[in-house]
Parts: sequence; structure tokens; C-alpha cells
Amino acid sequence: MIIAVPKEIKNNENRVALTAAGTEILKKAGHQILIEKNAGKGSGISDQDYKEAGAEILADKKELFDRAEMIIKVKEPLKEEYNLFKEGQILFTYLHLAADQELTEALKERGVTAVAYETVQTEDSELPLLTPMSEVAGRLSVQAAASFLEKPKGGSGMLLGGVPGVKPAKVVVIGGGIVGRNAAKISLGMGADVTIMDIKQSTMRYIDDTFPCGIKTIMSNQSHVAEEVKEADVVIGAVLIPGAKAPNLVTEEMIKTMTNGSVVVDVAIDQGGCIEGTYPTTHDDPVFTKHGVIHYSVANMPGAVARTSTFALTNATLPYIKKLAARGYKKAMLNDYSLALGLNIYQGEIICQAVAESFNQEYKNLDKLLESWQ
Repeated sequence: MIIAVPKEIKNNENRVALTAAGTEILKKAGHQILIEKNAGKGSGISDQDYKEAGAEILADKKELFDRAEMIIKVKEPLKEEYNLFKEGQILFTYLHLAADQELTEALKERGVTAVAYETVQTEDSELPLLTPMSEVAGRLSVQAAASFLEKPKGGSGMLLGGVPGVKPAKVVVIGGGIVGRNAAKISLGMGADVTIMDIKQSTMRYIDDTFPCGIKTIMSNQSHVAEEVKEADVVIGAVLIPGAKAPNLVTEEMIKTMTNGSVVVDVAIDQGGCIEGTYPTTHDDPVFTKHGVIHYSVANMPGAVARTSTFALTNATLPYIKKLAARGYKKAMLNDYSLALGLNIYQGEIICQAVAESFNQEYKNLDKLLESWQ
């Protein structure tokens, strides 16, 4: 298969979809790898590294897309890339379509077979391709919050961990999944007063059993969230419904009760956000202040630590890329239902139910589609 890796064009997106080591593995399996010139530069991977691994380097993005049978990316295509796609091409990347109807319609119109990293799901409900970037984003969310608490940056002037004789900042993490647990881990490590909230009792028990003493767990409901947000110096929104638009669990009325200079970080912003009033920001201009509270809502947080993120992502995606390339998407998905769950768009139709419901559209049943391929 001809596999193409374009250079990411989203603001400050320095990740790349494939490492040189991953390129070598795919090349040895008999595939042709096309890498756009300087695609890996932001992650510390040179064109020469890719050449030595067996890739062909192309300076022309259109030629890259024209020749590709499968395109692997990190982030969703932007408007200027829509017309580069051809009918029948496989697109394998983070898509987050439930929060982006324009992209959804563009992929339908172009006839792309769009497979989303974030909806690939194993039998035990794990999200293996979302997990590594969730780990990165969860950890980064605390670094960002600690930085913007500083007075010169508009914050309240709180040191996250305090010092002996002075209380630490209170961090409230809403969502006990991968993002939330990583945010809580780093917050605890920095000495903060940490509360984590979730709707599942089993999640609360797991966190209570596995985390160090000192973390507080509280069942998430509107009343409890309002109480915790009011007292928080930092709120981290870490809510995820696989494939679906994130629910607004923190309202603007709750934000208004927070102390001026407090910080909220909406890690769910690429799925529409779970904190009311947030909108996607960039690494160039990461925050805005509303109701006296600093809002951090960068939609590609892991892009800030591109080298770590790129290697972590390739570790997770490469086994699935190999399956798609070796067998073609139909055989690969028939043999691996977790990969089939990643199929979001096929032949102009929405396959992912959560995406269709976000736009009140019809969707094609995945199981019936797989039956038709047999």
C-alpha cells in the first residue's frame, strides 16, 4: 500500500503521524511510504532520518495526496486540505467529528473512508489510540494551570503546591478517566489539594485504591460540581464520551463563583468542551479571561511536547496501520472489531452513531456494513 504522511498545518502542531522507526517497519513489510518535506522537523525527526528508513520525501503536498492510498495524520484535516482528498482514500487520524459538522460533510462529499483514532475501542472499553495523548494532555493541563496561576500572567498568585505554613492550591478534576487520572497524579506530585470527580462509583473505588493517600473522590452531579468549583483555584475538565460531543458540566454560573485569577483548563475542547463558555484556542494565544477566571482551551495540547507525543502516538497506532496496510480496510476491520469501531465515514455516509446524533442525521449500522463485506 502507498502510505502518505503529510506535514501538520494546525497552529503549532509539531507532531507527526509516523516516526522513522515506524517507517522502517512498514517499508520492510513491503509498503511505500511518502513523507512530506519537513513533516517530522517539529518532533526532531529529519528528512534524512526518514530517507534512511526507506521513505520518499515529497515537497508537493498535492502530489503526496494524489499518490496516496492511505493518509495518516495526527490532527483533523483543515479547510485548505479538504479538496486534496480523493474518493476511496483511507484517512486515519484524530477526527473528533461530533464537534465539527463542516469537516464531517467534507469527508462525506469527498467519499473518504475516515477512520478515527479516538473511536477505536477494545472489548474492555479501552481506547488504545486515544490513551497516549490523553496521558500527555492530562499531565500538560496541570503544567498550564500552574503557570497561569502566576500573577504576571493574570493569575491569583497561588503556588500550586504551597509551602510549609501556607496552604496549597485546590485542584478539582472533573472526570476520572485517563486524562483526569494523569492530571490528578501530576497535581498530587506538585503538592496540590486534589479532588477528582466522576459519575461511576467503580472509578472512584479504583482511584481510591490506587492513588496515594490524600486524594479526595466525590461523585459527580450538578450540586457537587457547583460546590467544588466554587472553592477551586484550578478546575480541569477531563470528561469524555467516546465519539460524542462533550457535555457542559461546568456552567458559566459556576465559573462566576470562582475567585478572580483562578484557572480552568478544558481538555475536552476538541470534542466541543465540557466547560461552558470555552472555545478552541491556540498555543500562540492559549488563554482568555471571562468572569475574572483564566480559561485555557488549546485544542491540540500534546503538540506542545511534540517529540514525546509523536513517539507515544506511533507506539499505539503502528499495529493498526500495519493491519490496514497489509489487509486493506475491509479485511482488517472484519478481523478486528475494535478497529472497525474507528470507522466514522464510509462512501458518503456516517457510520459512527455518536457523530450522527450530534447533527441529527441518519447513520449506517456498522454491523450490517461489516456483514455486507463478508
